[in-house]
Amino acid sequence: MTKVWQVVIVGCHPTSMLGTKLILEDEEGLTVDGMFATWEECLAGMEELRPDLVLSDYQMQGGTVEQVLPDMKKSSPCSHIIIMTEENDKEIFLPLIELGASGVLSKGATPGQLLQMIRGIREGFLSIPLEWIEKGFRPVASSRGLEGVLQLTQTEMFIMERIVQGITYDKIALEIEVSRRSIDNYLRKIYVKLEVSTRAQAIEKFALFSRQNKQIYA
Repeated sequence: MTKVWQVVIVGCHPTSMLGTKLILEDEEGLTVDGMFATWEECLAGMEELRPDLVLSDYQMQGGTVEQVLPDMKKSSPCSHIIIMTEENDKEIFLPLIELGASGVLSKGATPGQLLQMIRGIREGFLSIPLEWIEKGFRPVASSRGLEGVLQLTQTEMFIMERIVQGITYDKIALEIEVSRRSIDNYLRKIYVKLEVSTRAQAIEKFALFSRQNKQIYA
């Protein structure tokens, strides 16, 4: 049985949001639990509802989604966020993905295209318009934020390497002859340098940096 995804819609046009709600609720496995017209309402609603999916306008009265996307992910880290733009703007695709979006789609997209993107995300895939590829767009892994790994000390690098390998904090503390509390202090510093807030995010960023280095020196 398909898990029902809770959806939140964020937009400045009530009629458009209502139309989107009707489209989504015609799809099996989707239910719209909230519609918000400001970024403030959006952040409060996401923290309360913790939706599986958020459909958000790119531009609102209070500014663009880039300004609030990090806070949206903090309010509900597991939410997938699709950004709806006025046109297929491939220039904002990678920056939005880096900030935590799961997809970018034109407001001119058909209901079928929107539902297809949602189905893809549910299956763990990210789709982009073929038109972008035909025009030469080549999405590549960005190195934005990875420079933070270079700021790690030798001890911090060792700790991250061991964490990626699945070694427990207690064992790492024994290996470098420090207390368990010292490991927590090291981790706080590592999180700041990597610009992350969770262990999973730190592992993901460190692992990505390691893979890129292997590719460079292979």
